[in-house]
Amino acid sequence: MRCTVRRRLSFTESVGRRMENAARQKWALTQEAFDGLLARLGPDRDLAANQYLEIRRNLVRLFEWRGCSTPDEYADETINRCARKIGEGEEIRDVATYCLGIARMLLLEMNRDRLKEARSLDEVPEPRTPPQVPDDDLEHRVECLRRCLGHLSPVNRDLILKYYDGDRGEKIKTRKGLTQMFGIGASTLRMRALRLREGLQLCSEDCLKRREVNRL
Repeated sequence: MRCTVRRRLSFTESVGRRMENAARQKWALTQEAFDGLLARLGPDRDLAANQYLEIRRNLVRLFEWRGCSTPDEYADETINRCARKIGEGEEIRDVATYCLGIARMLLLEMNRDRLKEARSLDEVPEPRTPPQVPDDDLEHRVECLRRCLGHLSPVNRDLILKYYDGDRGEKIKTRKGLTQMFGIGASTLRMRALRLREGLQLCSEDCLKRREVNRL
């Protein structure tokens, strides 16, 4: 009984934070709309709450896999749109499947929003090879880069290593395979790789600075 109460309190607090974030959007998730969503998931509120959390986790993973920078926000927006449709009286038999349909539309919207930025990034040349540095400094740079790579998720680490691996001919073939693997366009893949590379460069520079401070 106590565990059930704790779960309900934790779930209520989570929903409260989610509703607060949703208030910044054009359409805010109300308590009535959220109750309607849970009711559509089932008569048992605890089981419905667990099903809701599972749907949201799956949505977050989907948006993360498709390269979304804020997968949690997109997952919440997906559920908000579903709850709104339910509140408007639309008959939805399978909430999870319906949410996947909304998620696909959001991905299309996201790709359209990124198109202009992706086009401009296509015109940006890849970073040039840095000037030669002393061997000891090079070792420190490699060590810092390895540490920063370790902070990436396995998916992003595999992507960035493969994206810049090989000569020109091999890169073209590898990048084509990456677009098929991730189900994204070449421009979106390039944008994602450039952002990852930029993050690694910043992380490595910060690592080298900390090393220099420790020497003093």
